[in-house]
Amino acid sequence: MLKVNCHIESQAIACKQNIVKKLDVLDRIASISHQIYGLPTTEVLDAMIERENLGSTGFGGGIAIPHCKITGIESPLGIFISLDKAIDYNAIDDESVDLIFALISPVNNGAAHLHALAEVSRLLRDEKSCAQLRGTDNADSIFALLSMNSELSAA
Repeated sequence: MLKVNCHIESQAIACKQNIVKKLDVLDRIASISHQIYGLPTTEVLDAMIERENLGSTGFGGGIAIPHCKITGIESPLGIFISLDKAIDYNAIDDESVDLIFALISPVNNGAAHLHALAEVSRLLRDEKSCAQLRGTDNADSIFALLSMNSELSAA
């Protein structure tokens, strides 16, 4: 589990996915959110699209952190996707994206959302962490890396 109440299940990690469009990434996030966390697919997809319409969540270095807020959850939830080939994500640095950490937060807890978003952002700005995440195609290994990094940042 990541620090700051961002919960991610090992089953919410999808490695080396063959996805070629940003909208398909968001659709996959919504699908995983339903399968693993029981969230309504359409609500998550619509909220993710609405957020992307405000500005791309591709923040550079091949990383995107799509995020949204929905009703019916009590703390932020995470989904991690690595792509087999980087895709155009309209990122701020115009680089293609291959690592995606989606964050779904409760509507009524903006502070938890911002803290979780900052924690995920810090983790994914670290080049060593990203190299490790890119270097594996095993969900359990990625889960261990995410868990290990959260423990280190909590110390």
